[in-house]
Amino acid sequence: MARQTTVSELRRERFARRLPADLSALRGPDRGRVRLPLHLAWSGLTEYDLDRPRLRMSCYRTVLAEGGRDDLVRHLNRDLLVEMWPVLRTLVSKDLRVVWEEAFRELAPAPAITAGRAR
Repeated sequence: MARQTTVSELRRERFARRLPADLSALRGPDRGRVRLPLHLAWSGLTEYDLDRPRLRMSCYRTVLAEGGRDDLVRHLNRDLLVEMWPVLRTLVSKDLRVVWEEAFRELAPAPAITAGRAR
């Protein structure tokens, strides 16, 4: 009997297809106001002030969850994403987080050092 694909696997495939080839492709703005198109911001704010940390986090969360590859490249900034990732990763779905961290090692959390091993 064939194994069925899980919902999580389908979501991860969808997120993986949208990834840029490299984080350096993310050349979106790093400050100022951003207006997201309705296909991204269909259920809430459409304009975000990137100079305000909470709004910046909300904008990135929306683009990561809803955007296609072109949207990611246009609206996300590599340096901001890397800087915000330790918090942002806790605000996105597990499937999205796993896909991005597996594709881009600079986003993966550093391994914890246990007390018994650190000398």
